[in-house]
Amino acid sequence: MPRKILHLDLDAFFCAVEEQRDPALRGKPFAVGGRPEHRGVVASCSYAARRFGVRSAMPMSRAIKICPTLIIVTHRHGAYEEVSERVMEKLRGLTPLVEQISIDEAFLDLSDLPEPGETLARQIQTLIRSELGLPCSLGVAANKLMAKIATDVGKSATARSDESPNAIMVVPPGEEAAFLAPLPTRALWGIGPKTADRLAALGIHTIGDIARWPETELARRFGKQGREFFLHAQGIDDRPVVTSHATKSISQETTFVRDVSDGKLLRKTLRGLSESVGWRLRQSQLCGTTVKLKLRWPDFTTLSRQLTLTQPTDQDDEILAAAQQLFDDEWRAGRAVRLLGLAVTGLGPPLRQLSLLDDDSEKKWRLQKTLDGLREKFGEEAVRRGEG
Repeated sequence: MPRKILHLDLDAFFCAVEEQRDPALRGKPFAVGGRPEHRGVVASCSYAARRFGVRSAMPMSRAIKICPTLIIVTHRHGAYEEVSERVMEKLRGLTPLVEQISIDEAFLDLSDLPEPGETLARQIQTLIRSELGLPCSLGVAANKLMAKIATDVGKSATARSDESPNAIMVVPPGEEAAFLAPLPTRALWGIGPKTADRLAALGIHTIGDIARWPETELARRFGKQGREFFLHAQGIDDRPVVTSHATKSISQETTFVRDVSDGKLLRKTLRGLSESVGWRLRQSQLCGTTVKLKLRWPDFTTLSRQLTLTQPTDQDDEILAAAQQLFDDEWRAGRAVRLLGLAVTGLGPPLRQLSLLDDDSEKKWRLQKTLDGLREKFGEEAVRRGEG
């Protein structure tokens, strides 16, 4: 029997949460994000704002220019995460097979339920609306690929007003290739602008065009990805709904209000990033083997450098030492920086045994534990190490 996979997407999620807080925002063009004078970007925008051309990830300064009446609402990540978790709890009440793929998206495998997929989608839509007050759109299909694309197509077909799409789109089993055929190649997973341009140069403009090409020829030109294009263009996808994902990295970055060329301030920022990443590692009971530095210059050129440690760590000072080494290798005195970021990857459980630490390491470990205790009591920003 074909699987019954649903993809749920909360419509303009951040905006929907903000409208619950302030009903006066409903129907008005507004955006959630940072202030334009602080180089903020649009994290989400209402459908009324989208009518003016405002889009997510757009610089807020640009959004204000194309929509002068735009209302800017400061984002509240904690509130969105809390509401998102309530949505996921509702979904897990229907099935344990829920795969959350972002704060506002999830896959569900409802193959064991007797009702038709469309009926289940309408029940879920009603549940989320009536109990949580949130609009959502759903795609229904026999696999994850098709369910996600169905949601996108459904939202595009109905999002022609200032209201949320509240779309439901069903792709019946056996009709996957026909559903995909007229869609542009960019609608397929894994095809970005550059790949779409390469395909267009070959006369391939739609997913149907991909499906008509020999698999061997696509593989010759695009490698393993070409084989995936061929299978996906037929609507073939056998990936299961995965109920949990291992954390791959923990990161923190800051975009400066104005470009910074002061070395002392840059290194102070690097110290703060190291402490934030270290704190989150310890809270997650993880250690990492690789420290990555991200630098963005004023012209938006971005570089990333990494250093692999001799042993895994979750300690602020060890993360900072690696970060400073990477920073000193790239930064030259007086050069302005737009963004500074830090990440630790290669994560796994701590392997530390206190009895095996030398005296100096044990003192550092106990100091870190004391600082963490103070942060837990008074907040993450309450305690910072000295500059020594």
